[in-house]
Amino acid sequence: MIIKERMTATIEGDFVVLLIGMRINQFWKIHRWLPVVMAMGRMLRELYTRPELGLLHHEMAISRTFILVQYWRSMDQLMAYAKNKDAEHLPAWRSFNRSVGSDGSVGIWHETYAVSAGDYENIYSNMPPFGMGKAGQLEKVAGRKESAAGRLGQPNP
Repeated sequence: MIIKERMTATIEGDFVVLLIGMRINQFWKIHRWLPVVMAMGRMLRELYTRPELGLLHHEMAISRTFILVQYWRSMDQLMAYAKNKDAEHLPAWRSFNRSVGSDGSVGIWHETYAVSAGDYENIYSNMPPFGMGKAGQLEKVAGRKESAAGRLGQPNP
């Protein structure tokens, strides 16, 4: 459903944005990169069936470099999931290190950002609910939220 109005999204309290992905460096080594893709699918299924783990939402872009943008409730929940011996992540990470290691066939990466309440801004126009708009709450842009400065709680120029 396309929302034609200008919208902005909010998430109550602090939250975490995790950018995570992989890059296929050697396409012909499908036996190296396909298990990484499959492991991410298993992790996402687990996270969506267990909301108490802290994932709020994710978006994905696929090209030579797979990019996932994940929104987490807290850094504590993200770190607990990463270290949980009974969850999908830790075995997948260990398997990657054993089977791929540093052979150069598949690159993996992540960047993690702790976001303080109100220290972000966004705008969506002619878009379906997306990104933070799915992780949090969408609202129509009005009043002081008409500008990026206003959405950040700063004085409008």
